[in-house]
Formats: sequence, C-alpha cells, structure tokens
Amino acid sequence: MSLRKPHQPPETYYPESDRKPMAETDMHRDLMNDLIFELETHFRNQTDVYISGNLLIYYVEGNPGKRVAPDVFLVRGVSKRKRRIYKLWEEGSAPDVIFEISSRQTWRDDLQSKWKLYEQLGVKEYFIFDPEYDYLKDEPLIGYRLESGQYEQLEIKEGRIHSDALGLDLIDTGETLRLFDPQEEKFLQTSKEAAETLMETQAELTRLRSELDRARQSDDSQQ
Repeated sequence: MSLRKPHQPPETYYPESDRKPMAETDMHRDLMNDLIFELETHFRNQTDVYISGNLLIYYVEGNPGKRVAPDVFLVRGVSKRKRRIYKLWEEGSAPDVIFEISSRQTWRDDLQSKWKLYEQLGVKEYFIFDPEYDYLKDEPLIGYRLESGQYEQLEIKEGRIHSDALGLDLIDTGETLRLFDPQEEKFLQTSKEAAETLMETQAELTRLRSELDRARQSDDSQQ
C-alpha cells in the first residue's frame, strides 16, 4: 500500500499588482482619490458598501489573466473590510458602479473592451470621464446603465447624469467631475474641502473659547 499523498494541483496565484501606474497624470490621480474619498465619506455608515479603486478584480476562478482594475468602483452587499484583491467568485457580487477616468492611453479601452466586459459582468452603471477634455471632446462625461442585460447610454442634461445606484448626481463642471447629493442639495466634499471646513471649525472654536475666557476674566475682575 502506497503511503504517498495524492497529487495536489498547485494553488492558483493571483498577483496583487499589474505593474501599471495608478494614474497617467496628477490630474487623473487627484480625481480618482477625490471620488474615492467622497464616496467613502458619503457611505461611511453603511457597513455593506465597499469602495475602492485601482484594485485588481479577478473574474474567472483559476485564470489570473482574467482581471481588470477599475479606477474607482463601489459594491453593495459585501463587507467594508480592506482587501488586497477582489475575487468575484468569492465575493459573490460584481461592482454596482464603476468609474473610468479616461486618458490618452485608456480612452479607447474604456469605450470598447472595458465597456463590453463590465456589461458581461453585470456592472449596473458605468461612467467614463475625460478630465483633460481632450479625448472625449463631444461628451467628456458618458454614462451607461444595465437594462435587461445590456448597456443603455444615459442622457446627459447640462453636463449632469443621475446615478440610481448611488443616489447621487454626476456633474461635469467644465473643469472636473463632481458628485452632488440631490437630497441635501450640495456637492460632496473633496478631501481638501473637508480639511478646510475642519480648519474653519477649529478656528471658530478657538475664537469662541477666547471670548469665553475674556468674559470670565471680566466677571472675576468685577467681583
């Protein structure tokens, strides 16, 4: 009787990096970071909403070549925990929303191969934006929504698209892409704007404390 263990096939290795740069320019990187920050802040209290960007999504088990790294994506129905990669067959949910920030090198793929892939994966909404206003000259902001398994292009009115999946409006300001909360009737804050708001709040608290201290000193001197 042989004591040798049965042969086990090697476990498939799924790399955590595709060795491609995160963004082509500072403008692309800043917009990606802003969108991620805005979405994470907006959905911070929802534990089943996961937001990431430039993270490898593997969509065929056993085939590490079948992967894509969207610039920004949001998934509902999965935990908010940190991930190194996203395996579709383990998570059980494709992204609900994907943003691609088009560039000189990517805009054709964004409109063609990625468009088809995201449709096949069942991504409910797919948005493409050209921050340089150079490659998608006629329509710097393009949106698609999955209808009966196929993408239908969304109508843009004055540079504005509503996302049903996010409950937010996407607005092309003519300078960049912003997310707008129609219920609160205000833009979601970027990290820079949030930092400025915090500094203003801290400055106001310091001023109020100083006034309170002066009032107390005045009361003490009159007693």
